[in-house]
Amino acid sequence: MGIIAWIIIGLLAGLIAKALVPGKDPGGIIITMLIGIAGGLLGGWLGKVIFGVDSIDGFFELSTWIAAIVGSIILLVLYRVITGNRRRA
Repeated sequence: MGIIAWIIIGLLAGLIAKALVPGKDPGGIIITMLIGIAGGLLGGWLGKVIFGVDSIDGFFELSTWIAAIVGSIILLVLYRVITGNRRRA
């Protein structure tokens, strides 16, 4: 897959992750997009390392989308933990 496809998957995975994880986000739509793109890459890497599968088969493959969404959720939760502590102080 090309970089444009990863950006599109990341943008959509970030939006899906934001919808699945309840609560207020400290960042706006730009942060969500960046988290989604990075989460897609993280999810693909984790799928390969932990499960030994090639989770980045193609744009329309279910495994690609699941990996991107799971990676985005992980990064979104980490981002909320890190920035949530800063806002309270």
